[in-house]
Amino acid sequence: MFKKGLIILAMILFACTAFAGQAKNSIQIKGSDTMVNLSQAWAEKYMQENPGDFAAVTGGGSGTGISSLISGTCDIANASRTIKAKEIALAKEKGINPYEIKVGLDGLAVVVNPANPVSKLTAQQLADIFTGKVSNWKEVGGKDQKIVILSREFNSGTHVYFKEHILRKGISDGKEEFAAGALMLPSSQAIADEVAGNSAAVGYYGMGYISAKQKAIAVAKDEKSEYVEPKIENVISGKYPISRPLLVYTNGEPKGLVKKFVDFMLSKEGQDIVLKTDFVPVKR
Repeated sequence: MFKKGLIILAMILFACTAFAGQAKNSIQIKGSDTMVNLSQAWAEKYMQENPGDFAAVTGGGSGTGISSLISGTCDIANASRTIKAKEIALAKEKGINPYEIKVGLDGLAVVVNPANPVSKLTAQQLADIFTGKVSNWKEVGGKDQKIVILSREFNSGTHVYFKEHILRKGISDGKEEFAAGALMLPSSQAIADEVAGNSAAVGYYGMGYISAKQKAIAVAKDEKSEYVEPKIENVISGKYPISRPLLVYTNGEPKGLVKKFVDFMLSKEGQDIVLKTDFVPVKR
């Protein structure tokens, strides 16, 4: 019995030692659902080239990632929006110093079902649709059909960006909100799936999620401006009116394994992955 107990104790000590060794060479990456596929692609390639290191990636939204960084439960927070002043203040209270790094650019696509005849809208028309002022597709050149509004949930950086830049037109003290009947969905993929199966639906997400099952709308700043599609070349040129930076936050300037991973993201190989996942590199 005594011998058996020693064996069990040895197994526990071995497991703890192995876990500690893994933890030393592990990083946790959490946050933006827009960036989750990109981050997973980075992590997979990084671990192929660095078999002794481990990088775990989870989504949940930009707010979740930033909250995790503040609470010390992740090493890198992915964010498709900039960190808020109140989040910085909370972080500093907890001894965390958020350090921002731009790792890519993204065009935010507005999508409808391919059966919807509407193919272009102005920024004002988008604001009117998503606030509920326009509630039928016939009001913007479509069929006589009630519009089904899809949005990301409140914790999403995509939700925040779209509200601030489309609904509120960049006005810092704007009060516009999504229509009360808007369906708040938990992920960009959920919006993509709903649009694919609902001819009346309209939603938005990072252009990396566009597929043949959805139709991306060409957007114009106003009625006198050119209608521009959410494509990489249009984001690079600045012509597409709904674009944003993709960011990561670390606790202070990256060091050790975190720096090693960040350097990989910003390397030519890492930026090639940005391009392959339909985002726009910050370094060419």
